[in-house]
Amino acid sequence: MPELPEVEVVRAGLEPALRGARIVSVTVADERALTRHPGSGAQFEAALTGRTVSAVARRGKFLWMPLDGDADAIVGHLGMSGQMLLRGSGAPPDRHERIRLDVRHPAHGDLAVVFADQRTFGSLAIDPLLPTPDGAPGGRGTSTPTVPAQVAHIARDPLDPAFDDGAFVSAVARSRSAVKRVLLDQTVASGIGNIYADEALWSARVHPDRPAATLATRTARRLLADVRSVLEKALAEGGTSFDAQYVNVNGQAGYFAHSLNAYGRTGAPCPRCGTPIVRVSFTNRSSHYCPRCQRPARLRAAGDAVR
Repeated sequence: MPELPEVEVVRAGLEPALRGARIVSVTVADERALTRHPGSGAQFEAALTGRTVSAVARRGKFLWMPLDGDADAIVGHLGMSGQMLLRGSGAPPDRHERIRLDVRHPAHGDLAVVFADQRTFGSLAIDPLLPTPDGAPGGRGTSTPTVPAQVAHIARDPLDPAFDDGAFVSAVARSRSAVKRVLLDQTVASGIGNIYADEALWSARVHPDRPAATLATRTARRLLADVRSVLEKALAEGGTSFDAQYVNVNGQAGYFAHSLNAYGRTGAPCPRCGTPIVRVSFTNRSSHYCPRCQRPARLRAAGDAVR
């Protein structure tokens, strides 16, 4: 599933083409791409035609495009394989194309925005915008203190200037769950998925199954710093692509996969100590870590507080 860096790359690619663009027409080719939308495909098409996009914003793994009047927005989630692609006006349908927005931009002219999705787990919807409880902008790409109703339940992401570091550290201290489970909890910090949780834990030398509450405060803060560092590096490298399902708006793959230290490197030597990276089952996915650098809590807890 695309995580924060991949979705941010898509947002940044869409922004210059969509900010200020008027939606000329909408074509819903497959209503499975509207699973989060309360109305029909015909209603979706009619409600958007003629509207103007005022921004392209993101929080965690959600994208949204506020519309004129700032009362509602197109909100999107890429799911497992969703893609938002920019095409020339009149371009032939893309493979797995589900929805197309034909837009007219005052500077760039006529363009098409294609939502393609092989596995059909992603979706678009029209959603009301709600005030943010803290009065800060809703997310990256907008200065307006609003967020779509479908996004309001998730926390801000660690790259958001309004992210509450203290609340994150407190959530870690309260939790008896494995620390990786806390990192994946979108109500604690949004946008972190399996790839970047494994990478941040490797960087912080923390075992993924370690009970979160056993981390010293400064270890939790160091972990948060490592989360940010990993996300920023992945963003600079265009995200992580293992196949053709994640691409940017021009259909190009990211190359952070070449910089991974733990995720997907089962049996390869740890870049830090040379010990083979191991892979273990974690809920319905996997964890990748170094058994020497990231020892279980019973072997590390005594010395952790003085690090």
